[in-house]
Amino acid sequence: MWLHILVFLLTFCLMEFMAWFSHKYIMHGFLWCLHEDHHRKNHDSWFEHNDAFFVFYAIISITFFLLWKFDILSIGLAIGIGIFVYGLTYFMVHDIFIHQRFKLFRNANSRYAKAVRRAHKMHHKHMGKEDGECFGMLLFPRKYFKQ
Repeated sequence: MWLHILVFLLTFCLMEFMAWFSHKYIMHGFLWCLHEDHHRKNHDSWFEHNDAFFVFYAIISITFFLLWKFDILSIGLAIGIGIFVYGLTYFMVHDIFIHQRFKLFRNANSRYAKAVRRAHKMHHKHMGKEDGECFGMLLFPRKYFKQ
């Protein structure tokens, strides 16, 4: 049981790196065509092409659930839940709290919450795929706490 808890926690933490890596090198790289509408709101739809990345990580999470279910990987459930919980956290922080796709959690009272918003705002000040900054979600440079 402790192994599964450890694997879950490690997976969740690793997902922050994966989010940073895929955001910097994939979304702002060769799949900019899917991410661009997230930076430039030139559409009337509530959905964005960028939402495809949620589907991608959901498929990976489900794959680990299935590997566990069919006794192929005993820690598959812990990995799958780690990916799922990170995805849920990402959705709550990025889509609901920061971008207000649902009008919830509008007030940021803590220093951390304000810093998250500041860092993400700095990311979105760059409209193109080059010269970006702050590609992670939960971790960002310390300077955003100080402002």
